[in-house]
Amino acid sequence: MTFSSFFSRASKALHGYPVAPKLLILCTISSGSLVAYSESQSDVSSPGVNANQIEPGKKRVVVLGTGWAGTSFLKDLDASLYDVQVVSPRNYFAFTPLLPSVTCGTVEARSIVEPVRNIIKKRTGEVRFFEAECVKIDSSNKKVICRSNFDDKALGNEEFCLEYDYLVIALGAQVNTFNTPGVKENCHFLKEVEDALKIRRSVIDCFEKASLPGLTEEEKRANLHFVIVGGGPTGVEFAAELHDFVEEDILKLYPGVKDLLKITVIQSGDHILNMFDERISSFAELKFGRDGIDVQTGCRVTSVSEKEITMKSKTNGQVYSIPHGLVVWSTGVGTRPVVKDFMDQIGQANRRILATDEWLQVKGCKNVYAIGDCASIDQRKIMEDISAIFEAADKDKSGSLTVSEFQDVIDDILIRYPQVDHYLRSKHLADVTDLLKDSEGKDRKEVDIEGFKSALSQVDSQRKSLPATAQVAAQQGSYLSRCFNRREHCEANPEGPRRFRSSGQHLFRPFQYKHFGQFAPLGGEQAAAELPGDWVSMGHSTQWLWYSVYASKQVSWRTRVLVVSDWTRKFIFGRDSSGI
Repeated sequence: MTFSSFFSRASKALHGYPVAPKLLILCTISSGSLVAYSESQSDVSSPGVNANQIEPGKKRVVVLGTGWAGTSFLKDLDASLYDVQVVSPRNYFAFTPLLPSVTCGTVEARSIVEPVRNIIKKRTGEVRFFEAECVKIDSSNKKVICRSNFDDKALGNEEFCLEYDYLVIALGAQVNTFNTPGVKENCHFLKEVEDALKIRRSVIDCFEKASLPGLTEEEKRANLHFVIVGGGPTGVEFAAELHDFVEEDILKLYPGVKDLLKITVIQSGDHILNMFDERISSFAELKFGRDGIDVQTGCRVTSVSEKEITMKSKTNGQVYSIPHGLVVWSTGVGTRPVVKDFMDQIGQANRRILATDEWLQVKGCKNVYAIGDCASIDQRKIMEDISAIFEAADKDKSGSLTVSEFQDVIDDILIRYPQVDHYLRSKHLADVTDLLKDSEGKDRKEVDIEGFKSALSQVDSQRKSLPATAQVAAQQGSYLSRCFNRREHCEANPEGPRRFRSSGQHLFRPFQYKHFGQFAPLGGEQAAAELPGDWVSMGHSTQWLWYSVYASKQVSWRTRVLVVSDWTRKFIFGRDSSGI
């Protein structure tokens, strides 16, 4: 620690600001002259310090949630520029794509979690963390009401209030049950680490129950019928993990259940993995067919009881029930109650999910941002601004637009309206100027306002909502942190589209999502993947690619080593089948 930093910290302490203690560690190695210096900084405010007390001149940033979006934002944020406070009911970040692996012991739960305080430690500045749940957002008064996670009377008032200048909502989403009777009471979900551990215990319990004496064969079959509702990536991966667990480990320990066990995947659509390329969907269905996993498509679950699940076929309307030992519900996401209440406050009550603009700012709510699964970008239509675009491009005010004038604003159009690029790809057009060609495909020297409108009239049909994935959330968090880090600079030198300022805020370039591909592990050391450039890969080599990508994407070297060691342990010793 330098003398200047020491006196700076001493000065802060004298003026009443919380100063975290420092720890000096000296390590010497006998075989050499290496001396290591480490400095650790606590993130906890001093007892009795007001959470809303900040250094003069610093804006208060409150972050709700420590999932993919919130953690990505905090990792890249320059904490020295703001007074940063984080609220989350969990004091860890979980690598959720590996939750299906946790359900069957392929990976241990502790291997995919990283304490939040390890992530938010900063070389400069301080981030304060509160393990609590946000119960209300009061945007009119710029406050959030939070409730402590601890049921301790000694703490006194369990609720506390945090004031903010900027609010970042990264609360994620909850499971969408579609109000199906019996789902909450009788189904397992797979959104959190606790869910995966609960499923793991329940799977083992099903086999132990089926081994008890006095049960009929029908009762054993019911106990060993595992049903997965939802044929998306999470449901398919869990089905594949469960099949591998049974084939590679369970049957060695419970040899009498081989002919009694059944795994069923229920999908309301026509195919599983219908968000992937159809080649992957077909490959997955064929793979599951060979493995003996029953895939029932075109079926909608109408109710779930303790022992049966009732479905209705979309083709013939037939209603039938099947017994089950365990049901995992994986059918999409819904809005959390606190976000829904916030939407009612700001006039978004008629929407399914919180709406933001292209800069991730909540519509109708200044200085409030929403990232991750709790929000969706409401991309502005280009036809709403078509007259302003034409006027900006028509420099000589001739009432017609030449190709060169159009080319001068192309960059701004592509930045402001990403659906233009999607439209070009869908029509296999090489350049934006191809939009100005006539009906016979011939180049036009210039177009009037009506011709310009006609050329872009179909572009807005390519507006798409981003999927609720970890990849999207992480990119949004990183983008927003860069905006916060450069806010002061960009207020003086805006980075956004230059000519269309009337249609929105343009301090920064709008958020643009870059798709880096997606994986679908299918069991048996086989996986399928959609890669950038419309490449599709399937088979054993793709599984090894999945191993390498998921290992590299871990949040720390600690979790990276633990995950790789778990995979190695699985290959050598198999999965652990204890009920712990």
